[in-house]
Amino acid sequence: MEVFPTKLDSVLLIKPPTIFEDFRGHYVETYNKNIYYSSGIPIEFIQDDISVSYRHVLRGIHGDNKTWKLISCLHGSFYFVVVNNDPDSAQYRQWTSFTLSDTNRLQVLVPPKFGNGHVVMSERAIFHYKQTSEYDRASQFTIHWNDPTLKIWWPIQSPIVSQRDQGAQ
Repeated sequence: MEVFPTKLDSVLLIKPPTIFEDFRGHYVETYNKNIYYSSGIPIEFIQDDISVSYRHVLRGIHGDNKTWKLISCLHGSFYFVVVNNDPDSAQYRQWTSFTLSDTNRLQVLVPPKFGNGHVVMSERAIFHYKQTSEYDRASQFTIHWNDPTLKIWWPIQSPIVSQRDQGAQ
């Protein structure tokens, strides 16, 4: 397993512990508690979720103040954005981005008080995340994907977004 720091403190880019490919296909070990703990990531995940979306669907930017998330792409590809939403941080409102896909198999560790969003670049993508708390919509914040003060670069101009994401504050 390889762990890389990113330009945002506490956000990590991870190459999973086992990626094997041969003439039959692929095998990927997406999580192993002992390996993650020994690599300096002693986080107890309690829930796994997926979302399936189609080309140019943008989900987010969402987060909360308590949940760590380990994000990966099981199928397809998406452009993934992480925003620091911690007003006590020197990096408040700074963002970084990654391309996650079923070919690069990279993962991103997103800490509490950070929001994340993604836009699907393939025909279809399966977004997978492990999280340290149960989903609680009422405790989440939403940052507008296109907030002019953030100046986030997105690879498309007119994504398909939900009502929640259209009206974000």
